[in-house]
Amino acid sequence: MRLSRPSPYPRPISTAAPAIWKYDDVCDFVREAGDLITAEEAERRVLILENPALRGQSCITPSLYAGLQVILPGEVAPAHRHSQSALRLVLDGEGAYTAVDGERTTMKRGDFIITPSWTWHDHGNLGDEPVVWLDGLDIPTVRFFEAGFAEKSEHKSQTPQREEGDSLARYGSNMVPVDFYQQPSDPTKVFVYPYRETRRSLEKISRGTADDHFGFKLRFVNPATGASPMPTIGAFAQWLPQGFKSRPARCTDGTVYVCLEGGGQAVIEGETHDFTVNDVFVVPSWKALELNAAEDTVLFSYSDRPVQQMLGLWREARL
Repeated sequence: MRLSRPSPYPRPISTAAPAIWKYDDVCDFVREAGDLITAEEAERRVLILENPALRGQSCITPSLYAGLQVILPGEVAPAHRHSQSALRLVLDGEGAYTAVDGERTTMKRGDFIITPSWTWHDHGNLGDEPVVWLDGLDIPTVRFFEAGFAEKSEHKSQTPQREEGDSLARYGSNMVPVDFYQQPSDPTKVFVYPYRETRRSLEKISRGTADDHFGFKLRFVNPATGASPMPTIGAFAQWLPQGFKSRPARCTDGTVYVCLEGGGQAVIEGETHDFTVNDVFVVPSWKALELNAAEDTVLFSYSDRPVQQMLGLWREARL
């Protein structure tokens, strides 16, 4: 028993460290995993991107997980569901699909695909080359609350119940079914955000005036509510014009970034990290970030911002 409570810090002190994973350095390990273990043995064959300051915890920030998953031609990652919410960002290869609650989507590079909490999902590769994507999950958040459940399906793959693109047409075209209503905390029914659409929007707005801190940055939303696609994970897309140098900014949501096009430098608390296509880097909570674009650059990012905003904890500072 203690007679006093711990004193709060005057500002956030993150247990995570800034870090970068160069895709050219890790892609061979990802592909080697395909030779060492089968999809059946692993169920999900993933190279975990573990924050160097959080050894043994399988997380990239204290609240988020990141990993690179590979699926080989002809393989199926069997259907299951779990309490954790997940996102996929396709990085390399063609021919794979993801199925969510009875609907498949063909995975194309840059596509942002989600599997909301407790939805059945499986993956398969009908092509002739390995496909690699980034997995982002709220595993540490669910672990903190000790609220995780998981269930395997009796069937390896889901039987398609709707045509590909049905959910996008039904919920993602500025319309929803006449009797459909959602709470802001509910996950979106749109489970794929095609990169071609994301890029088209970014390129269109990039003809305007860039924000000094973010360039041209958009957040993904549930079209039916305007809230985050998932209640625990927020996702963003960002266009940095060639030569753009951002002013420093910091926020309380530790954020994972992925370079989809271009390249440049991320300066995190004065430490410079060079990045290029498919590189992944993490900016911990309340660490100042500056971005310098060597060429036209597109960044995808995700964080736990929706949770922090829901709890009234989220803050940012534009310096």
